[in-house]
Amino acid sequence: MAGLSYVRVEMLPEREPPVSEVGLIGWLKSNLFSGWFNTILTLISLYFIYALVSSILPWLWSPTWAAQSLNECREIVSDLGKEHGGACYGVIRERWQQLLFGFYPDELRWRPILTLILLFVALAPVLFTEAFPAKMLWFTGAFLFLAPWLMWGGVIWTPLLVAAGLVIGFYAFKFSAGAIGNLAAIILAIALPILWWMFAIGPISQGLASIIPFGIEVVESRLFGGFMLSVWIGVVAIAISLFLGVVLALGRQSELMIVKYLSVGFIEFIRGVPLITLLFVASTLLNIFMPPGTNFDIILRVMIMATLFASAYIAEVIRGGLAALPRGQYEAADALGLDYWKSQRLIILPQALKISIPGIVSTFIGLFKDTTLVSIIGLLDPIGLTGSIRADANWNGIIWELYGFIAILFFISCFSMSRYSMWLERKLRKGHQ
Repeated sequence: MAGLSYVRVEMLPEREPPVSEVGLIGWLKSNLFSGWFNTILTLISLYFIYALVSSILPWLWSPTWAAQSLNECREIVSDLGKEHGGACYGVIRERWQQLLFGFYPDELRWRPILTLILLFVALAPVLFTEAFPAKMLWFTGAFLFLAPWLMWGGVIWTPLLVAAGLVIGFYAFKFSAGAIGNLAAIILAIALPILWWMFAIGPISQGLASIIPFGIEVVESRLFGGFMLSVWIGVVAIAISLFLGVVLALGRQSELMIVKYLSVGFIEFIRGVPLITLLFVASTLLNIFMPPGTNFDIILRVMIMATLFASAYIAEVIRGGLAALPRGQYEAADALGLDYWKSQRLIILPQALKISIPGIVSTFIGLFKDTTLVSIIGLLDPIGLTGSIRADANWNGIIWELYGFIAILFFISCFSMSRYSMWLERKLRKGHQ
C-alpha cells in the first residue's frame, strides 16, 4: 500500500461558514427559532408586541402640541377620526418649564441652569479621574458651598463661613489627636463645627454683610419645585450619604466600643423606619424640638433626612464589600507598617468600594426615585405639580401625558447612572487584569 498515508500532509482551504449559522439569520436561529417550543413562544410574543404597538402608536402620534386645553385636544383628535383618541401634548408645551423649575422666578432660572452645568464640571474629575487633572478637585470642593448660594441666594459670606467650619474641625482634630487621643479628637472635631454653624455664622455673616454687602437675590424655598427640586435633593443626599456611609461602615467594624455601638444603633434604627416616616418627622415633628422662633428650612430638613436614610443603606453595602475582602489584605497592610487610616485609604477601601459599586449605584437610584415622596409632605416636586396643573380647568382630566413626561425625565437620569456604573465596573476590571 505504498503511497497511502493515514496523516494529512496538506491543509484544506478555508471555507465560509454556512449562511444559516452567522449574521442575522444565525442569531435568529440560535436565539428565537432554536426549536419548536422556542419558535411557538417567539411567534406568540411577536403577536403580543404587534398588538401592543399598534394600539399605543396611534395614541402617541397625535398633532396636539398647539392645543390650549383638553377640549381642544379632543376636537383635533376627533377631526382626524382616531378611534382610540390621542395624547394631548399641549399641556407639555405649556407647562414643561413649570415641571422642570416649579415656581422658581423666570428671570432667575439662569441660576439653577448654571448650577446644573457646574455640577457636571464638579463631577467630571470624580467620575472620570484619568481624563481630568487632579487640581479640578478643588473646584469640586468649592462647588459644595457655591451651589446652595446660587440656588437660595443671599450674601456670599454665609457659604464661606460654612466652609470655615470644616476647616475648624480639620485643624481641631489635627492638633488635638496626639494630646487627647483619637476618639476625643473626633468628638471635638465634630462638636466645634456644629457650635460654629449654630451660634457664630449668623452674627458674623450679618456683620460682614453690613460692611461688604455682596450677594444675589434671595429665593424662598416655597418657590422651589419640579424636577429641579428632585435633582437638588437627590444630588445633595447622594454626595453626603456616600461619605457618611463609609464612616458608618468603618465605625461598625471599629474596635472602639462607643463608636461601634453608636454606628450599629444608627444603622439599624434608620433601616427599620420607612423613609416616608422620616419625611413626616422632618416636616412636622422636628420643629417641636427646635428653639422657639427657629426657622429651619423645610428643604434642608428633607435633605438631612434623605441623607441619613441613604447613608445607613450605603453603610451596609460597603460593609459587605469590606467583609468580602480576604483577610490577607488586612495582614498585608499591617506587614507594610501602615497605620489604620493609611491602610484603609490605600488598600482596604479602594477594593471594598470596587466590590460595592453595583449595590451603591442601586441605592443611589432608589434614593433618587424616592425623592418623589416629598410630594406627600407638601413639596411641589414633579408629582406634586401634576395636581396643581390638573386643577386648571383647561387641563382637568390630563393624566398620562404628565406622568409620561415625568417618567422620561427620571428614566434618563437613572439610566445614565446605571450605564456609568457598568462602565466603571468594566474599567476597574480591566485595570485589575
